[in-house]
Amino acid sequence: MLHHLMVGTWTPPGAIFSFEFDDEKLTLELIKRTEIPHDEPISWMTFDHAKKNIYGASMKAWTSFSVASPTEITHHSSHPIGGDPLAASKDTNTRAIFVLAAQRPPHCVYGNPFYKHAGYGNVFSVDGTGGLAANVQNFAYADGSGVHGTVFDPAEAFLYSADMYADRVWVHRKEADSGRLAVVGWADAPAPGDHPRWVAMHPSGAFLYVVMEAGNTLAEYVVDGRSRLPVYTRRSFPLVPPAVDLFPAERARRRMYRADVAAVSRSGRYLFATARANAADVTGYVSAFALGPQGQIERQICMNPTPTSGGHSNAVSPADWSDEWLALTDDQDGWLEIYRWRDEFLCRVARCRVQEPGFGMNAIWYD
Repeated sequence: MLHHLMVGTWTPPGAIFSFEFDDEKLTLELIKRTEIPHDEPISWMTFDHAKKNIYGASMKAWTSFSVASPTEITHHSSHPIGGDPLAASKDTNTRAIFVLAAQRPPHCVYGNPFYKHAGYGNVFSVDGTGGLAANVQNFAYADGSGVHGTVFDPAEAFLYSADMYADRVWVHRKEADSGRLAVVGWADAPAPGDHPRWVAMHPSGAFLYVVMEAGNTLAEYVVDGRSRLPVYTRRSFPLVPPAVDLFPAERARRRMYRADVAAVSRSGRYLFATARANAADVTGYVSAFALGPQGQIERQICMNPTPTSGGHSNAVSPADWSDEWLALTDDQDGWLEIYRWRDEFLCRVARCRVQEPGFGMNAIWYD
């Protein structure tokens, strides 16, 4: 059977790359390069609930594209970063870094800027076709915040945000009718300087997983049923080999690696998480975890080296229709790779290289 994926780039020129994966022949081919606005490359992309639109975190803008098929992608609109007036300025290093699409009406889109002047998340409404329409809210985190990843609970009543710079995980309540957000509170990282970068949630809504970029760990949190705040269970798992502790000091280990992303498999039985290396001649890692029925981490199954450092990426993307297939991207050498997950072993079965600046951010599965 044929499946299709799309991938963006970290740097200009802007383009969306479409791929075709054959799960019988185990082949992966680039089938279309769609040119998009030159200065709006997509460092993180996601589909809407119907896979009729792609939303992108695109340097100084949030972008949307209508999708008629894997090879028919059309730019719809671009909107500047909101919140701090300096965020959208060409003279600052602020950039759009992450975007999340609601799966329930009113299907708002939630974006997070990063680096400086990134203390606000942006909320956008959509038009009748699902394209970005208007910035309806800029909700505050804290002065000096830098949120890199967010996730909704299964009911889409609460948004969880990993704030690297403030060392905390935020919780916001979503208004069901408008999609706007109101702050509930936050939970601290396990240790100062851990730098929470990414969040993933189990389909049960009972457990939240937080990737600590500097700590290079995956921390397990249980969600309080009343407050909806995450509570650290005091269980963390390494995302780089413990042997790295042989280096002269803890700070050396932190300098060598940066933990990246985490994602739960379609069934909710497994969790995958990655770490990047900070040198091109050192590999990153991808880990797999077994999860209990409510999402508690039962065990760390494996920690495999990735082919490259991962560059800015090393993003793992499980298929949303099966536990069997995962995509992995890197922008060091520009690879998109497909892995098969079977009998709790991870095996690379296909790969395709695109030698274009910044290629290889996250992959999204179209079908």
